[in-house]
Amino acid sequence: MSEANSAADAASAEYVAFDDFRSGLPRGRFRVIVNPDLARRFVARQTHATPVAIAIVGSGIASALAGYPVAGVMLVVAGIVLRRAIKWQAAKILLHLASRQPAIYHDATANGVMEVRRV
Repeated sequence: MSEANSAADAASAEYVAFDDFRSGLPRGRFRVIVNPDLARRFVARQTHATPVAIAIVGSGIASALAGYPVAGVMLVVAGIVLRRAIKWQAAKILLHLASRQPAIYHDATANGVMEVRRV
């Protein structure tokens, strides 16, 4: 029976406007629930992490082929670490972006990436 109540609560969650979210979040007025799987893809898309990482890794490969192997390896590692760091910290990055940009807040809440509930 509790599963039915939680499903009903989720379906009837009240929409929170961006201005209310932005002013109430630091005061602890909201409970934010982030879907980690969706957040990883969402944040990677919003920050353009994949194209940036590919450019960094490509520059590293080119540097290594041009005779600078140490610099090349460092760039390849930096590109891989960048992509992984964004995945590991996706929830925090999403919360940061959503609290500062209304378009990202609306997109994240509308697509189920993030749910905001009043406490």
